[in-house]
Amino acid sequence: MRKYGWNSFKDLIFRNPAVVDQGPHVDDGDENTERGNWATKSEYILSTIGYAVGLGNIWRFPYLAYKNGGGAFLIPYFVMLVVTGIPLFFLESAFGQFCSQGPINVWSAVPILQGVGVAMVMVTLIVSIYYNVIIAYSLYYMFASFQSPLPWSGCFSWADSNCSSTPKVSCNVSGVLVTNWTQENSTCPSSDMVSVPLQSPSEQYWDRVALQRSSGLNETGPVVWHLALCLLLSSTLVAAALIRGIKSSGKVVYFTATFPYVVIVILLIRGVTLEGARDGIEFYIGAQSNLTKLTEAQVWKDAATQTFYSLSIGWGGVMTLASYNNFHNNVFKDSFIVTLTNAGTSVLAGFAIFSILGHMAQVYKMPVSEIVKEGFGLAFIAYPDALSKLPISPLWSILFFFMLLTVGLDSQFAGIEVITTCLLDAFPKVFKSKRAFLTVTTCAILYLLGLPCITQAGIYWVTLIDQFVASWVLLVLALLEIIGVCYIYGGNRFIKDIEMMLGKKSFTFWLWWRTCWFFISPCLIVNGIPTWMSIEENATLKKAAAAGREVESDQKLMFSLVHGFNVYFEVTSAVHYYLLGQVEMTDVTELFFNGP
Repeated sequence: MRKYGWNSFKDLIFRNPAVVDQGPHVDDGDENTERGNWATKSEYILSTIGYAVGLGNIWRFPYLAYKNGGGAFLIPYFVMLVVTGIPLFFLESAFGQFCSQGPINVWSAVPILQGVGVAMVMVTLIVSIYYNVIIAYSLYYMFASFQSPLPWSGCFSWADSNCSSTPKVSCNVSGVLVTNWTQENSTCPSSDMVSVPLQSPSEQYWDRVALQRSSGLNETGPVVWHLALCLLLSSTLVAAALIRGIKSSGKVVYFTATFPYVVIVILLIRGVTLEGARDGIEFYIGAQSNLTKLTEAQVWKDAATQTFYSLSIGWGGVMTLASYNNFHNNVFKDSFIVTLTNAGTSVLAGFAIFSILGHMAQVYKMPVSEIVKEGFGLAFIAYPDALSKLPISPLWSILFFFMLLTVGLDSQFAGIEVITTCLLDAFPKVFKSKRAFLTVTTCAILYLLGLPCITQAGIYWVTLIDQFVASWVLLVLALLEIIGVCYIYGGNRFIKDIEMMLGKKSFTFWLWWRTCWFFISPCLIVNGIPTWMSIEENATLKKAAAAGREVESDQKLMFSLVHGFNVYFEVTSAVHYYLLGQVEMTDVTELFFNGP
């Protein structure tokens, strides 16, 4: 194809990296002297594992396993990991490593889909606010754990009359509930006894002390000062770790990416020695395994979405981290290491969680099914409650919330790196020598954007982000990513690019990956997109459904604007050069689909 002045205008919007003075994030030994590279391969592996292993591995996978047949759930989970998780992770990592660009500039290969990269960054920006708040929650609970007894271990001065560790039994006298009812030396007939469910101390502490939760989204209330301070500390920690980009965060992850495994193993060893631990483990993945669940479509759908979300595919982070690899790095082997480690972490965390929940059920003399909660309820209500029943409970609580802190920080590191990398790739002359300033400014802006999430109505906004932003939008982005790379850019062309990095591979080697990229993965993604009505069924979200639609509409608008701009620019430029006789119609067609 003939060369013509395409880049001159595009560079005004997304400048290609130019050769400028070496910035603080580039070392003399780096292969890529413009962007820098990971100092060692282990830094990339640990950073990617830390990014992939998120809070969902700890509080979502165990719940899904028990809900969908226990041990039987591992069958669809690992099937989905093989047919969609590993292939998509490999695709995204290879794409980022080959182009050595962030999630926006990388789509110069397929200009018509450059809006996909912008949408990825926008999603990451909003989710980074969410993760920052979760880190703040973890910091607050970790600091609160330096007390004995733990402040949520009983109904103290902050509690109301509904606080109780066990349900109160009342007598239904003429339709009126009376507690401790006696009359003429008689007791309440068993047929009239009613168990009144009350809030546990940990639940009231979460609502009344930690969050100071308001009645709804329309009652914002003031900023909760202790959470504001924890949010400030969270932003400071992230900014300090990323002050030199991957050069500094690569050193931090040696601790933050490995410490969670130490804590999980410690909690597992402690948990299995407790009375009732066996009941919890059997409930999670043992005797209650139900193979008949495998015939239900919802089980396979949950397995697919959990595999997808736990690997953080479609966020832009995998692509960004891989873009700092050396060109000939074996990204194929790295993809297997990260994905299998991520899956193993989910299973291992489930044992640690349910062994202690089983002990809690034994203490309360309740079935495990009534103890188990999902999401925030597991991390900040059920599990802290269980830890408060252990000897030396402050120690176990500190370890648990410090683990949540490190898991959240690893994910936040990658999220901020996505944002700053895109800015550095777009404006290298402006930001290359100001990496520290860019990082601190980004963290400061995210802190300000996070303040509404730590008001008394903040938990509703956090739930909105969790349910609406990080939901089926990511599946759509991943689907467009597959279409762009495999169908528009060209699957065979992409395979040749990978072979430039890894060396020549046989046709048999690529047969499986072609099958997954072209057929299996796209079909599963389309089938896995949840319906809008499933979100509306959540009573907590009904009050905020309209606000959720506005958040999602902003993403669609941003994608549409950038997409429309690219289409307009490509068509008008191509037609212009065609009319001048400088290109043929076949060149116009190639330009439109494959880029310059």
